[in-house]
Amino acid sequence: MYLEPEHTKSRITDFEFKELVVLPREIDLNEWLASNTTTFFHHINLQYSTISEFCTGETCQTMAVCNTQYYWYDERGKKVKCTAPQYVDFVMSSVQKLVTDEDVFPTKYGREFPSSFEALVKKICRHLFHVLGHIYWAHFKETLALELHGHLNTLYAHFILFTREFSLLDPKETAIMDDLTEVLCSSPTGGGSGDGASGGASGAQNHVKER
Repeated sequence: MYLEPEHTKSRITDFEFKELVVLPREIDLNEWLASNTTTFFHHINLQYSTISEFCTGETCQTMAVCNTQYYWYDERGKKVKCTAPQYVDFVMSSVQKLVTDEDVFPTKYGREFPSSFEALVKKICRHLFHVLGHIYWAHFKETLALELHGHLNTLYAHFILFTREFSLLDPKETAIMDDLTEVLCSSPTGGGSGDGASGGASGAQNHVKER
């Protein structure tokens, strides 16, 4: 349903996000990553909250996007099978803890970012991508009924273009949503590899992947 032209053309702005995501002159890269990552976290959390009452342990017994089922990994690296709302809660709680940690996301003058900062941002973006994918895959009908699909499309396009600009997401990770990405974020540089990955994903529709 989310790929139907009448829905994909819905946006809340026609602004060129490719220009918006570029690192401004004289702005530190880590500062730019921190600012945008925090903003995306809040917006995606807010977008999910609009359909959270429909995402329950009964309706979404696994954290699924298309043919892929995601598992949560705790601090000890233990694989945890959980429902979609539990997974999203784990994501939002862990990200909230990181973005409010002065040692990870410093806000005071003179504080430095940790050497592992980029890796942490990539991990955050990967989890936030899972949440966006689940909203599209399992709750687009409700989002449409609430007339919030324009907000969702705009948020998705902005997020994907930002992560592409700074190589924050592995193309293999996002291949599962390449069909939507191609429509919402079509660009001369992103089309070629996207098509190949999409073909691979569609060819495995009948096989459930676990991550």
